[in-house]
Amino acid sequence: MESSRPEVTLAVTAGILLHCCDMDYAPLTEFPLKNGRRADILALDKQGKFHLFEVKSSKEDFLVDEKWHHYLTYCDHFSFAVPATFPAELIPEEVGLILADQHGWHKVRPPFNEALHTSRRKALTLEFARRAAARVDCLDLGL
Repeated sequence: MESSRPEVTLAVTAGILLHCCDMDYAPLTEFPLKNGRRADILALDKQGKFHLFEVKSSKEDFLVDEKWHHYLTYCDHFSFAVPATFPAELIPEEVGLILADQHGWHKVRPPFNEALHTSRRKALTLEFARRAAARVDCLDLGL
């Protein structure tokens, strides 16, 4: 039986969260950016670099979404995360590609790399810290 798009998205997201744990990154899901977009997963590494992962559940999901270029100025490293059944040739060569599901992940190619501008990094780091702290407090309150 074929999985639904939301099930595939959840499985790929789980795999990328495992990847973040394996790499010792601190991830946040559904992170709102100042350009009005929302990063599926934004993770901060120990060096203070941001890794942004755009989850695509299917070919159709990728083809209707042309906004991924808008994410590149909000991270140091950018990769698409897709299920193993995804037609990998659709993903542009200049960006990273990770196959993922709820059981794990496999890096197909390294991420797009470009250092964030200093002022953007400062603003993003502050927003990341505030959102992470708020999520912890909200969890403590059961919200």
